[in-house]
Amino acid sequence: MKQKQFEHINTPIWDTLEKILDGETSGDALRRLPQLYRSLCQHLALANERFYSLALIERLDDLAMRAHQRLYQQRASQRLSPLTFFSETFPAAVRKHWRWILAATSIFYLPLLLMILWLQADPDLIYAIMDNTTISSLEEMYQPEHSRIGAARDAETDLGMFGFYIYNNTSIGFRNYASGLLFGIGTLLILLFNSLYIGAAAGHITQIGYSSTFWPFVAGHSAFELTAIVISAAGGLKLGFSLLAPGRRKRLDALRQAALETAPLIGGAAAMFLLAAFVEAFWSSRGDVPAHIKYAVGAVLWAVMLAYFSLVGKRHGS
Repeated sequence: MKQKQFEHINTPIWDTLEKILDGETSGDALRRLPQLYRSLCQHLALANERFYSLALIERLDDLAMRAHQRLYQQRASQRLSPLTFFSETFPAAVRKHWRWILAATSIFYLPLLLMILWLQADPDLIYAIMDNTTISSLEEMYQPEHSRIGAARDAETDLGMFGFYIYNNTSIGFRNYASGLLFGIGTLLILLFNSLYIGAAAGHITQIGYSSTFWPFVAGHSAFELTAIVISAAGGLKLGFSLLAPGRRKRLDALRQAALETAPLIGGAAAMFLLAAFVEAFWSSRGDVPAHIKYAVGAVLWAVMLAYFSLVGKRHGS
């Protein structure tokens, strides 16, 4: 379809939407705002795909941003509700960005698993990744005879470690996300570094025979912590891609839209890091709990998390 025909057919919709946003219409027209906004988004996508004039695309983009702000401003109290966020917004955002989640999952888990296997065949590889002090500290944390596991602890209490885990975990997540501003390269490098480092730690501890303490320790909190790393990285990758391939938009406008869409990802990931820190400090480190119970709890938490992202909030059309 040529641009003139496209404009002729759809201009009445755009004009109506513009009048609503300018406050020139009645309440009846205002109720049509969601429907008009969805139509406008389709028109904007088509205009970009068909390489219509930049003037038209800028008009539609401006209308879309104004309509988005107006529409979601009406729902602000609901969106800011923690119940609404975790029952609708967060899981829907994860499903919406499944391609970025899949990309981040592959980048994170494949090197991690390969590193674990590689260290079983070549134990000396650990010295190319960690220094002797770090290796000694790591081995001390998972000594089987310890009553508390995973604790080369400057803080002597579980509460102290809870604070440490919150700081450590959330800083990884926010670095994953914010580094997307470096055209995605920062997120990619941080994700790969964490993948290789975690894989090296797991591979070394397994190779020296401390599996009986290490794997039960990570079983409980891994569902929340590792998934939060992936989700925050997915958001960072999308930020980077918006700068690399803004389409017909200006890079700043594309970045602004990507940040708006991925904000629920980093918000939800932060909550998951908090939950992971709680489990790690008060459950995972307990040496008096049999390994089979920790594995069972870990399996349940993985199943609950997967069900949450697969099913929760779907009735709202996501």
